[in-house]
Amino acid sequence: MSGLLDLLNSPMGKQLVSGVAGQTGQSESKTADVLSMAMPLLMGAMKKNTSTPGGAQGLMNALSSKHDGSILDNLGGFFGGGVDQSAMDDGAGILGHILGSKQPQVENALSSKSGMDAGTIAQILQIAAPILLGYLGKQTRQQNVSSPDGLNGLLGGLMGGNKTAAKQQSLIETFLDSDGDGSIMDDLAGMVLNGGGQKKSGLGGILGGLFGK
Repeated sequence: MSGLLDLLNSPMGKQLVSGVAGQTGQSESKTADVLSMAMPLLMGAMKKNTSTPGGAQGLMNALSSKHDGSILDNLGGFFGGGVDQSAMDDGAGILGHILGSKQPQVENALSSKSGMDAGTIAQILQIAAPILLGYLGKQTRQQNVSSPDGLNGLLGGLMGGNKTAAKQQSLIETFLDSDGDGSIMDDLAGMVLNGGGQKKSGLGGILGGLFGK
């Protein structure tokens, strides 16, 4: 997960955390905790979607048109005066596409893990989604990615290319689809909830280990 976590620890990531915290009225430390859990999950869900030709092409189309990375050049403007409704609607559309019917489970699970209410979690995810796509769009340009296969490889690389990171990636993919039926995030809420306040074992413990909780 080095690529993503490096992003969150960068000056741009700090600007992202500060902007999201300002928008939601949450502390920067709690906001950073939620983003460090949410961003890898969103990227993992995108990677799962790109395993199908249609899903990969759809993401390629989005990255080559609207989400080209320009949002990252002016995060101050994006957050200045509050995130506008069109950006929130864009984020909601992205989340609906990559998480589908599992979105409420994801929000409730992150709420349980962080102690933040699910409505605020939903707001954070809506703000983070277009920024994450912008980050991907910029990476596709910098690395000259022009095919669905290349995009899948890029996502894998951003989620970590070394052995430890590859192991984390496979754990996250297991986490996204614990029963192996190809349905994204099937048992997410149960896993996270079961991991809290008990001896951390199984996937609940894996999640805690991945995100340092």
